[in-house]
Amino acid sequence: MFGTFFNVTMIILGSLIGSLTKKYIKPAYHTVLMQAIGLSAMVIGIHAVIKPFDQSTLPVLFIISLAIGGIVGTAINIQDRFDYTVQKFTNSDLSTGLATAILLYCFGSLSILGPIKAALQHDYTFLLTNGGLDFITSIVLSATFGLGIMWAAVVLFCWQGGLYLLALLFQSALSTTLLNELTIIGGILILASGLSVLEIKKINTLNLLPALLVPPIVLGIMHFI
Repeated sequence: MFGTFFNVTMIILGSLIGSLTKKYIKPAYHTVLMQAIGLSAMVIGIHAVIKPFDQSTLPVLFIISLAIGGIVGTAINIQDRFDYTVQKFTNSDLSTGLATAILLYCFGSLSILGPIKAALQHDYTFLLTNGGLDFITSIVLSATFGLGIMWAAVVLFCWQGGLYLLALLFQSALSTTLLNELTIIGGILILASGLSVLEIKKINTLNLLPALLVPPIVLGIMHFI
């Protein structure tokens, strides 16, 4: 778990630095930072999808996953519940920034593969690299949306910690196919978040989160058929 603790620490430090410098940044620069975040999210999302998609043996699974996940997420109303909870503590647009931060921190290929490699091979390279990237990202996000971005560190800890434990408990179940499908869906969610930040298209990205549950279920069923 060393890599995950490092990653979380980098997010907290970056959030503190960004929030301290926020008041010195003019509104025009905030706009530029928002655009930078949106563009970065789109590029990261596209990059996360391309390689795993080429290696996917089930190229339509992500479509099915997004469709089913979107229906379930909309029925549960994840996005509105999340926005309401965040707005209870702040009147700013923190919910947009926090949702973007969670997707960027948790669903990139480094954040998915990092804890698994740490658990199975004691290799922390991915997590240390991810921590450095998240440090820079959290400075920009916090300078734009405020200190509340730090809460994403809690989500990241639960996410990576969960993957770490699952990797230890179910080593044989974490196939390359499953990791590919999760990375593809995660990349699409990050891309969607970037579109929302840039105000190109408002997408309730969090309502699509249940899509991440579909590949393990489908592949699990296929394994026993």
